[in-house]
This record gives sequence, structure tokens and C-alpha cells, in this order.
Amino acid sequence: MANYRRALFSCHRFFNSTSTHNPISVPISPIRPKSLLRPCVGPFSRFYCSNQSLDIDLSSEESKRRLFNRLLYRSRQRGFLELDLVLGKWVEEHIHSMDENGIKSLVNVLDQENPDLWKWLTGQEQPPEAINMNPVFCAVREKVVNNLNNFAAPETRATPEQQWVRGWDDFKKGRDGPASGNQ
Repeated sequence: MANYRRALFSCHRFFNSTSTHNPISVPISPIRPKSLLRPCVGPFSRFYCSNQSLDIDLSSEESKRRLFNRLLYRSRQRGFLELDLVLGKWVEEHIHSMDENGIKSLVNVLDQENPDLWKWLTGQEQPPEAINMNPVFCAVREKVVNNLNNFAAPETRATPEQQWVRGWDDFKKGRDGPASGNQ
């Protein structure tokens, strides 16, 4: 429902901005000090578009606390359990030592789609260059790779650049398929 509401809002804003019947327009400053603009891809965006921003204000303890809590919530409540655990724990451990550039990098990572981010972190797909150069992404990926190397047997993981094998083989129910289990 929220996506539908955002889509309608984006369409409404698009049509109002391109209409010529309204001669009075209010100029919007494209540059905002100490703000991070959200990405807007097309008229429909997962997040609010560039007129909405995440203000990074580290001047007072209260504003820091609010920003850190917001980012912690976004990292823990993604709706993708594996990423909730990995990102939530990493952000909890490192957010208090981050400066403004680190927070911007973190927001950039949090703005990525869950399936893509998980595939990039686990090495199933190569990340885009912009993401690959992100220091927060590199640190989280290093943690994930170290955990995989320390706690997962190599035969249970996908080879680099390959999808992981499904755990349950639902489509092999024929003669040569297993009688039960996840073989």
C-alpha cells in the first residue's frame, strides 16, 4: 500500500511540475547544506526522491542519537533476515566511530535493494563499481566473507559469480529424485 501511495504521489508531483497552467512557481534550491539526497530512478522510486533528504547533523548529541537510531533501525529492519542480522550487527558495532562521509557511505549501502545487496556481499554476483568502492560495503563484505570462510564448509557455498544451490529440491520428484530430504 505504501508503494502505491508513493507512486501516486510521484505521479502527482510529476504532472504538477510539467503543467503550464500554473504561472507561479516556487524555486527549490538544488543544493542543501549537510544533506544527503536520496536517489530517484524514474518517476517511481523505492524511497522518496531528491526533494526529500536525510539531514546529517552531527553538531549535537541529540541529533547524533536520532540519526544513529534511524540508521540502526534501517539496518536491522530490512525485511530480509540475513541482511537484518549482518547489517544490523555491523552497524551497531561501527556507527559510533563513523564520521559524516562514513554515514553517507552507510546510507548508500542501505539504499540498495535487498536481493542485490545479499548477492554482492556473499560473492554470488559482482557489485557495480560505485558500490565496490564504498568503504562501508567493503567492510561489511569482508566480515561476511570471513564468516563464510570460518564457519561454512566450502562445498556448501556457491563458486564465485554463481548462484547458491537451493536447499530443497522441489522440482526433482521424478524417478531419479530423492525420496525425502534436501538432497
